[in-house]
Amino acid sequence: MSSSNATTQLKTPLPKLQLLLLLLIQVTEPITAEVIYPFIIGAVRNTGITHGDERKTGYYAGVIESIFFLSECCTVYYWGRLSDVHGRRMILLLGPLGLTLAMLGFGLSKAFVALVIFRALQGIFNGNIGVSKTVMAEITDSTNMADAFTMIPIMWSFGSTVGPALGGVLASPATQWPQSFGKIAFFHDYPYFLACAAAGLFAFVAFVLSYIGLKESSSRLKNKKPQNRASFEESEPLLLDGEPPQINYGGSSPSTGKTNNDHPKPPNAWELLTPDLRIVLLNYGLLSFTDMSYFVLIPLIYSSSLSIGGLGLSPYQVGLILGIFALLNGFWNLLVLSMILKVLGPRKMYIISYSSFLVTFPLLWILRDVAHLAGGVNALVWSLIVCQLLAASFVNTAYSSMSLLIVQNAPPGALGAVNGLAQMSASGTRGLAPLFASSLFSLSLESRIVGGHLVDIVLIALSAIGVVCAFRLPKPTLQM
Repeated sequence: MSSSNATTQLKTPLPKLQLLLLLLIQVTEPITAEVIYPFIIGAVRNTGITHGDERKTGYYAGVIESIFFLSECCTVYYWGRLSDVHGRRMILLLGPLGLTLAMLGFGLSKAFVALVIFRALQGIFNGNIGVSKTVMAEITDSTNMADAFTMIPIMWSFGSTVGPALGGVLASPATQWPQSFGKIAFFHDYPYFLACAAAGLFAFVAFVLSYIGLKESSSRLKNKKPQNRASFEESEPLLLDGEPPQINYGGSSPSTGKTNNDHPKPPNAWELLTPDLRIVLLNYGLLSFTDMSYFVLIPLIYSSSLSIGGLGLSPYQVGLILGIFALLNGFWNLLVLSMILKVLGPRKMYIISYSSFLVTFPLLWILRDVAHLAGGVNALVWSLIVCQLLAASFVNTAYSSMSLLIVQNAPPGALGAVNGLAQMSASGTRGLAPLFASSLFSLSLESRIVGGHLVDIVLIALSAIGVVCAFRLPKPTLQM
């Protein structure tokens, strides 16, 4: 085939059903991860672990929020390993089924230790998210892979809409609807069970539909191979198998006319970490850490009372704000920012998107001071909240840009391994961020350092460092 014919290769139709099921599994992560944010403050207080000191709530809320991503980070490697041996389908089915049980357990927990345990289980069963991305690579090719992967942030926006909305609307149903749920003693004893059960229902639906329709994508399990070949493949490093053949990720032309035995030996972990890839992963870690720190502060600031430096909003209001923001954010990113990304390219768009944190964090500082001076959330505070959320709407595009930068800088034939490293980097920093940000928030309130704004100063400084690192990103080599 000539090079001119190769460039005009027709796009392969996407396997719609399989892709839909994979996206359905992926959307359970933001739903189950974020459903607790509107009521996490109340859930911690109800355990009695703070002994009535509201300023200490952030410490314990940070533990619960951090353990999710830390447990996910610690298990993502092993889920991938198990999928190499037992197949992608079985591992992907275990995720939403386990999430269902973990969410029910979280809703029935009254002790702080129990909340931590079930939150950790949620992270463990979300650890197979990397497997779903590997399957997406296995069922697509060079002509349609970008189309498939651009759906991930859209589904994340959907999950980020549904999760907080469920948490805000369905938390404490006995209080919100006294004429119906208020007559049932169970909902007085377990005020957050309904919200957790609703999130668990999403996961269970994903399990049932995937059990019915999801097919095995691993070529080594679909096709029976000679014993010596199977033994060799099973000894290969995690996540390096399952790469679609003849896909160019590094800018060079893919090889043609070669059998599988002609493929070069996959690089080891150290060989993968080229200077360009290291700076990309560093930026990905900074993005995940900064974004998660921001996302953790939102329910703390919105829910904490005015007297200690918050806004004093109810869980219903917090959930409604986060839900509406995520919904509008999805359309904003899909219709506007994605088009700008195509024009500017991922590097420039990432720099612009990450720089939005230099607007978001100062606004969080200002709106709290204005609310304190006004004695409540007035029209000016609401206007500042809108501006703060508008600035935050650029973050999703930073993730889309980073996904493209990761693909561009992955060594040929090692996209799966690089995605695994990137997932571990993101999960690890997301696991540290909640404990860091919430503890710093509580410390700021208790010590009144810089008038209680130590957390704001630290995160503004971190954002500035992130912008400097963003300018060091390698220029893109992938032809858009």
